[in-house]
Amino acid sequence: MAYALYTDVQTRLGVTFSQTEQAVCTSLLDRAALMIDAYSVAKDKSDDIKKEVSVNTVSRVMADTGMEIPIGASQGSMSGLGYSQSWTIGSGGSVGNLYFDKADRKLLGIGNQIGSYSPIEELAGGTDD
Repeated sequence: MAYALYTDVQTRLGVTFSQTEQAVCTSLLDRAALMIDAYSVAKDKSDDIKKEVSVNTVSRVMADTGMEIPIGASQGSMSGLGYSQSWTIGSGGSVGNLYFDKADRKLLGIGNQIGSYSPIEELAGGTDD
């Protein structure tokens, strides 16, 4: 079940979607909810946080900036007279894919946690104190 509606994304972007765009946006919001729910720490977050992250995530895909610079780009270059342009998408995402950026991960409480896990210790008879 999605945490936001297509109208929330429309409002964020300041646009009105066609019926096809509404259907696509609704589908993307369902996928965003699945991604959020995949993290156990995110399940305890408020519905407002889940809605915000859903709208952020889907807005990056649905946005039409009117420019050739993709939403979420952390680096880029542009040239002229026969030269090409290139962009680097931050946070491991790519244009057209749903991904959580740094702010989304912070809201959900995921990523950059200090700790470790060693399956070898279990095999060697480590204790669970």
